Amino acid sequence: MKFVLCVLAALLAFTTANANAQSMEDDAARLSQAAIGHQLPDLKFTTAEGKPLALSELRGKPVLVSLIYTGCTDACPAIIENLRPAIEIAQSALGQDAFTVLTVGFDTQHDTPQRMRSFARTRGVDLPNWLFLSGDQASVDSLAKAVGFTIVPSAGGFDHMAQVSVVDADGVIYQQIMGGVFNPPTVVEPLKDLMFDNRRPILSIEGITERIKLFCTVYNPNTGRYYFNYSLFIGSGIGIACLLLAGLWIAREIRLSGGPGGPGGGAHT
Repeated sequence: MKFVLCVLAALLAFTTANANAQSMEDDAARLSQAAIGHQLPDLKFTTAEGKPLALSELRGKPVLVSLIYTGCTDACPAIIENLRPAIEIAQSALGQDAFTVLTVGFDTQHDTPQRMRSFARTRGVDLPNWLFLSGDQASVDSLAKAVGFTIVPSAGGFDHMAQVSVVDADGVIYQQIMGGVFNPPTVVEPLKDLMFDNRRPILSIEGITERIKLFCTVYNPNTGRYYFNYSLFIGSGIGIACLLLAGLWIAREIRLSGGPGGPGGGAHT
């Protein structure tokens, strides 16, 4: 009988723990989504090279923000290692200077610039415009709150979300990328959306060229890469040409049938 009671107690404790964990995950997901549309405060951090950086310095192009801690031995390394190929593909498709990536250490007692630099090197991150940052407790807490990132201290370190926040050129959170696996489209497509909206006016030559490039840059799941699809551009050109020819034909028919300005047109007395 005692054995049965012990088993029942263990099952009850296990069920309660699972229910509590699910409730925490649901709350964290709600906080993450609630952050969309909010602007990041102008916080100050230190790069892995020891240089000061204010978030306001990054305005003018999209930013991807992730938070990790260097003492993590499983989730954080996996997040960065899985994110790296997607960032490489995004830079290849959109340009190395098209956006910035920030990875911020939230264990402020240990995530020094030196440790952030070592963490990046160990994870094989050597891509341009990917910055690893350290900050004081107030700045890290403010950033985590702003992006809706939940951190819970635990016996083994910290429990936290696997999240990358997509921030627009004005510092406003545009989208959350959840989970530790990053298929290239989950990273590239929101960046394309932001670049399409925020680049040069469409009436300029540069604006038209950039919009054609962004619109015609498509993902090939067979190769796992983005490429410029000339067929979309050619198809659009053919469509425009057909419309122009149709317009010329209609104008010719109107003129030949005696419409205004045609041979049979004019006022009658």
